[in-house]
Amino acid sequence: MLSANVDLVRSIFAAWERGYFGNIEWAIPEIEFVFADGPEPGTWTGLEGIAKANREWLSAWEKVRIKAESYTELDNERVFVVTLGSGRGRASGLEVAPMARSAFLFDVRDGRVTRIVAYWDRERALADLGLAPDTPSRPR
Repeated sequence: MLSANVDLVRSIFAAWERGYFGNIEWAIPEIEFVFADGPEPGTWTGLEGIAKANREWLSAWEKVRIKAESYTELDNERVFVVTLGSGRGRASGLEVAPMARSAFLFDVRDGRVTRIVAYWDRERALADLGLAPDTPSRPR
């Protein structure tokens, strides 16, 4: 049985898989959003901060989709999501599918997301979290 936290994260990914990134009602106003690696690592705070980070990132891509492959509840406040992404570079026209074997870590408290850490490199995420590459996960 999946927890309420996993259900919340699954609902977020349901929208992201359709290419809809605009709804952030699931976030607390002080949310922290982190790109841990990739071309432009950084940290943004607050709803406007996460919106700005998403606008900047999405502006380089067309037809972006992020598909969750699995969900792992690490503890009662953290959900780890293994993902695949696809899209097309706006400037280059380069079709990238899958764009990245990436991962996300969601911190959830009282039914709201307090922090998201996005990893372009799935292996780095596993290393940062001290997880083995074969960590059990919950299938979609």
